[in-house]
Parts: sequence; structure tokens; C-alpha cells
Amino acid sequence: MPRKKENKPAHTYQAHRERQRRRILDAAWKLFDAYGIDRTTMAEITSASGVQPSTMYQYFANKEDIVWAILRELMQEVSERSKQRLEGAPNAMARLTALLDFMADELENNPVKVRFMAQFDAIYARDWPAKRLLTLESQINPEGFGVFTELIREGIADGSLRPDLDPGLTMHAVMNAVIGAQRRLASLGEKVELEYGQPIDQLFRETIRVLLIGLRAPEASKTRRSHKRKAVHSRTRKRSA
Repeated sequence: MPRKKENKPAHTYQAHRERQRRRILDAAWKLFDAYGIDRTTMAEITSASGVQPSTMYQYFANKEDIVWAILRELMQEVSERSKQRLEGAPNAMARLTALLDFMADELENNPVKVRFMAQFDAIYARDWPAKRLLTLESQINPEGFGVFTELIREGIADGSLRPDLDPGLTMHAVMNAVIGAQRRLASLGEKVELEYGQPIDQLFRETIRVLLIGLRAPEASKTRRSHKRKAVHSRTRKRSA
């Protein structure tokens, strides 16, 4: 008498599907970074992932779907980790500094992810509507870019940012400048270092430092310098003693 086929528990089947999906996305990550999104084919992703073509199309209809799936994961991860970095910052300037430092750490520690975003930007500008990206952003961060505008308002109110900033314009300008520099440096990598003679992480951190100087309230700058002078004076007195 033939044995009855046992049905696998639902959670086991779901875990299997998630592993298959992960294999596809991981393979795509590596190929996109090595050869570029445009030059990578679905056949190459299928081969690199080790799944059958029929299996591949159970998860993703085309390469575009894979790109957007990677984007979603990356945006969710960055959103969660950046929010953690901002926790406990005493004022708006400190939160802004923490946010930009986070972006510098991403360039230094996760250049593959930053390069992916640079590639995505180029294809997005050419092929995809803004509405699609805006919809994804609203799903991941329902508060939207209004958080940035509010950050500038708070900084003006608490005295950590200069009072002549435009809340509705400044943060968008800053983020576009920083994102553009971050993704360009990640994409060009060693070529930038050969051209300018400086490591890309140092170039990026200097870009951030200069931007923050321009945003900082004059009185905040004076206070910072005063504290620095007092600290130097205190150390000098201790050495003399």
C-alpha cells in the first residue's frame, strides 16, 4: 500500500520560500555591484542563485521587480538604523550631526549598498515615475520629509541652528547635497582617491563638516570655541601645576 504524502507544516514551507527569495536577492546584489544593474540579465541572476528558471518566476516577474525588492529592504534597514542613531541627541543640531555621521559610516562600512543606490538613481531618473518611489517611501516612513522640515524649525527654536534658514528648503538642499556626494564617492571609489589624493571617507566627512559649519547658529559656534579655549586653558594650568 503506497504511503501517503505528508504535508509540510505551513511555517516550514514559508521558511523555504523565504530562503529561496533570499538566495535570489543575494545573487542579484553581487551581480549588480560587479557588472551593473543594466548589464545584468535575469538568466544570470537565476544561474547565480542556483534556482530553476521556473522557480525564479514564482518570486519575481522580471529584473525590475528584483531591483525594487532590494530597494525596499535597503530603505527599511537604513530608516530603522538611522532613527536609532538619533535617539538621545539633546537638540536639533546634535540630531542633524548624528544623521550625517550615520551616512558617513554607511559610505565607509557599506559601500556596496551605497553604490546600489547610485545605480538605482540613474535608472529611476531614466525609466521610473516619481510616484512609484514616493509610494514606497510613504509605506516605509509615513511621516515623510516633513520630519526634516520640523528638524530645522526645532533647531532655529532651540538656538542650535542659525535663524535665517528656511525650514521648507534647507534640509532638502542639505540632504540632496550629502546624498549626491555620498553616492558619487561610493561609485567612483579608488578613482576619486587617485584623482584627489584623499580617501573617499575623509572627503565625505569633510563635506559634512563644512555643511554643519554653515548650519550652526553663530552663538553656538562662539560657545563651542569658548568651551574649547577653557578646556585648553585648564589643561595648560594642570601641566604648569
